[in-house]
Amino acid sequence: MLFQNANPFQKRQNLREKLKSGKLLRFPGAFNPLSAMLIEKKGFEGVYISGSVLSNDLGYPDVGLTTLTEVGQRGRQIARVTNLPSIIDADTGFGVAMNAARTIHELIELGLTGCHLEDQENPKRCGHLDGKNLVSTADMIQKIKAADQARKVDPNFVIIARTDARASEGLEKAIERSKAYVDAGADVIFTEALADEKEFEIFRKAVKAPLLANMTEFGKSKLLTTQQLENVGYNIVIYPVTLLRLAMKAAEQGLNTILHDGTQQNAVKDMQTRQELYDLTDYARYNEFDQNIYNFKLK
Repeated sequence: MLFQNANPFQKRQNLREKLKSGKLLRFPGAFNPLSAMLIEKKGFEGVYISGSVLSNDLGYPDVGLTTLTEVGQRGRQIARVTNLPSIIDADTGFGVAMNAARTIHELIELGLTGCHLEDQENPKRCGHLDGKNLVSTADMIQKIKAADQARKVDPNFVIIARTDARASEGLEKAIERSKAYVDAGADVIFTEALADEKEFEIFRKAVKAPLLANMTEFGKSKLLTTQQLENVGYNIVIYPVTLLRLAMKAAEQGLNTILHDGTQQNAVKDMQTRQELYDLTDYARYNEFDQNIYNFKLK
């Protein structure tokens, strides 16, 4: 809250510069602000904010039920606690081209670094499920152009175009759409649900723009290593639901321990300690700011 050094304009400029480095940028998905702080502490290059995670956190499936207000405010909460750039899932832009333009305005004002828009029809579906319907290439181009115009308040805001065409139209059509999206103003192409390393290689050779890979578990894509993705020439990799899945499984196991043992004692060894939590949330620096806030000693 008080001690972040980079403002949103600097974060956007930094991401632009890093995209030119040729190195793979790793963006684990943060399910809340605290996990975003942990991502930064561990030395990753950015924070991803998943629409699926946000929907699930609210108790909904990932079927386009969330609103721009819900997504934007959650994005702000996460982006503000870290110096890292933050990319957020903006689904279909929450409507037609004009809605997409407003979405970009809102996300810029809320401090996000970039977002991706996808070429599915509403209601959208998780990118690794079957049965997705796509808008026409012309409609998606219109949406990207509107988004490009809307970011003039900060041209460094990164617009990522996601195509879900691989599953329904095939690899060549996905490549064709991606080239058109770049021409329309997209900075990065998000290639959803590619099958294996060979398909990632084909996409890299065909599309002359920065590319984003989605390494989500239990999906259609083989889980490639960072070295494999870097060798292929990808620029960004996201791990959208990894931390949420790990946290929820750990929570389930902890609850089972309480049910079985009548106490959480046997689960304590698997917990983040009080000191580790205090270190992550920077209690000591808040003490420097105001002695009345932090005026006790840890036992």
